[in-house]
Amino acid sequence: MTTPRVRRTPEEARRLILDAAERLLAEGGVAAVHVRAVAASVGMTDAGLGYHFGTRDRLLEALLHHGGTKVGTGLQQVVESCLVQPADLGGFVETLATFYRQGYGELAIALHAAGWRDPGSGMLNPVVEALHALRPGNGAGIPVDDTRLAVAALHQAVATESAYGSVFRRSAGLTGQDSEDWQPQIRWWTVNLARILDIGDPAPVAGNLSTSRAPG
Repeated sequence: MTTPRVRRTPEEARRLILDAAERLLAEGGVAAVHVRAVAASVGMTDAGLGYHFGTRDRLLEALLHHGGTKVGTGLQQVVESCLVQPADLGGFVETLATFYRQGYGELAIALHAAGWRDPGSGMLNPVVEALHALRPGNGAGIPVDDTRLAVAALHQAVATESAYGSVFRRSAGLTGQDSEDWQPQIRWWTVNLARILDIGDPAPVAGNLSTSRAPG
């Protein structure tokens, strides 16, 4: 007896495929996201998956945008809950860092190395605006680009943390577990972001970051 074929709209099929690819990415990194594994996880043929996304590279690119949309939504919630007086910078930094540690940092690096370039969409603009308003005098008289550069530097650091963080820490003389533990680095960024922007004492980073999940 054959199993009845499940009919899905193109939108439903794409969402299921991206959700499956996201699970594989979190479990095994970019290498685990290949057409056969993704297709099998959603009960689809390789050709069926190719119909929706074409090549594996196109699937990976779509997956990165899928993740970006999720973190954008999550960050809006963080802006509304954390980036108000008193600011919870730890919650914001934790959310951003945890997202990239779910495989998206590695994915962004791999796509960039393969020649893909994202023109940028200002995903962190709401964060920049919220942080700038928390600066002395609500940011009056302070160039907003100064805040943008601070946020960009943080974004660069957390996006590459999972791939290069331990290497960079060893290059600075940290050894053993100290080089592998990423939480003190995130705390360092939280403290210094508050200092650079003159926002005040940051709230402690809550919980164990290795088990936290970004909104999505």
